[in-house]
Amino acid sequence: MVSSNPTNQNSLLIRIKIKISQLLLQPSFIIGSILVIILTYLVIAPIISIFSNSVSLTMMDAMLSGGKDGAFTYKYIDRVFTSSISEKIFWTPLKNSITVSFFATLIALALGLILASLVTSTNIFGRRYLGFLLIIPYMLPSQAMATAWLTMFKNRKISGPPGMLESFGFTPPDWLAYGPLPISICMALSYFPFAFLLFSSALSKIDIQLEEVASTLGAKTKAIWTKIILPLLIPTTMSVLLLTVARTLGTFATPYILGTPAKYTLLSTSLYSSVRSNESGVVAVLAIVLSLIGVMLLLVDIWVVRKWQRFVTVGGKGIKRQPSKLGLFRTPTTIFAWLIFLLAALGPFVVLALSTLMREPGNFSFSNFGLAYWTGVNVPGMDQPGMFTSPEVLTALKNSFLIAGSASIICGVLGLLIGYAVVRLPGTLISGFLRQISFLPYLMPGLAFAAAYLSLFAVARGPIPALYGSISLLILVMVVTYLPYASRSGISAMMQVGPEPEEAGMVLGAGFWRRIVSILAPLQKSALVIAIILPFITGMKELSLVVMLVTPGTELLTTQSIRFLDFGYTQLANATILIIGVVVMISVLILNSCLLYTSPSPRDLSTSRMPSSA
Repeated sequence: MVSSNPTNQNSLLIRIKIKISQLLLQPSFIIGSILVIILTYLVIAPIISIFSNSVSLTMMDAMLSGGKDGAFTYKYIDRVFTSSISEKIFWTPLKNSITVSFFATLIALALGLILASLVTSTNIFGRRYLGFLLIIPYMLPSQAMATAWLTMFKNRKISGPPGMLESFGFTPPDWLAYGPLPISICMALSYFPFAFLLFSSALSKIDIQLEEVASTLGAKTKAIWTKIILPLLIPTTMSVLLLTVARTLGTFATPYILGTPAKYTLLSTSLYSSVRSNESGVVAVLAIVLSLIGVMLLLVDIWVVRKWQRFVTVGGKGIKRQPSKLGLFRTPTTIFAWLIFLLAALGPFVVLALSTLMREPGNFSFSNFGLAYWTGVNVPGMDQPGMFTSPEVLTALKNSFLIAGSASIICGVLGLLIGYAVVRLPGTLISGFLRQISFLPYLMPGLAFAAAYLSLFAVARGPIPALYGSISLLILVMVVTYLPYASRSGISAMMQVGPEPEEAGMVLGAGFWRRIVSILAPLQKSALVIAIILPFITGMKELSLVVMLVTPGTELLTTQSIRFLDFGYTQLANATILIIGVVVMISVLILNSCLLYTSPSPRDLSTSRMPSSA
């Protein structure tokens, strides 16, 4: 028995060596290992850096206190939570953030549920078109709704041209123009499409036979909804609640635009103010708090979804839900649904467009309309060139396309490679690690993740130069932030492709990259399109992620619109947002068209999933 141990050990070592040798010969193992190293640095290192900054003495504070630069300290934690200014920089913003998030989420949840019910379950007029139109507000830049509100309701509290209502002789009170009420409403109108999509999906999956049985037994519509449908929507409702709160807490544009004039500060704007004040330690602590809140909410959502999976029912006979006839209520409910669309999507576009075409606000005479703000000719009280001739705007437009375009292409390629490594190395540590680390940036609010990148790349570290103020940093942070979209798309698509096509390519002598380009990429055209265009769309309208990282030479359209607002050039800010909105909508149409033409044929799918001869 004892003498056999060395033999068994040697046998085990031999098997391990053989396994390692086999792995080293697999392209998936090599690619996966490289991706693990890269993503560990790009995802984990910034998080470690910002945790380190929260307890490390800055050079400026070290000089003032006589301490050592980088020494361990609780100074910034105390400043945020217990100091004389903690109320201003943390506790009041936290209270305001909770208040605004609560009301915004409540309104968004109610609108999403009501509209999803009307579109999926009733015969309102135009329901087929409303299903798409109601998600448009979610595609618009986050500041579109806020700037449209500001254009309508602003008063003389801030500089610039008067608001439209003020031009008609009505001066909106401060509580209507700025502060918690407009912030909550604008956030709700921006995020209710998110709730609408989730509720629509959930309602379409509820087994229609449950309703039919209940109706046969004499249950009225009200009883069916209260006893059957609403209980089945509990997990979706919880997801909408938690995810919307997480999104509103991390939003920057709306509270900055509508909260700053009233000195109404949220956690996101407090963090931004700390950045502008060069308080890196406070920035680190606030970013950690925001991240922990976001992670906690998303983890709770995952737990809720798993716990309440028993509520999910899917009909097995493919019975199509027949819309309920509303009778006399059909017209008023239709008006309500279309009114929400007008307020949330079409209304902001109209308000923004009118403000850029009217030389004097509130003057609807024909002679007052023109392209003055676009050309910069004969604009009263403005020393800025027009949109078509502004060097700042043209530079921002070029940078937006360059940065968002480059980031989206890199995301698409990385998503494809991550999907390849994860699926081809099932059950391995590399596969599990890549799956989790590529999703991790989704858990952090954009502003907090930007703060983490600022802390890591503000100065040179070893062979990595200081990237702050460069386009490379903006591309890098966008790639990592939007990688969850690309990686999930790549993994999902790769799971539909068996190893047989690649094995056939190997038999024919095709190298790895030839197999990727000629075999795998064509089979994953739809996933690749999604992995490229979705990050591009998000990057074009991104603000929270980049507002702390841009410099005068690297401005994007989103940050340029904020700069215009800061200087009182409301019309130019509105024109910039219009450009972003048009680009995003065109990108969405391109995405839909590409998906129609790149969807794999049934023959492709059947080939990719052939049973293995082994």
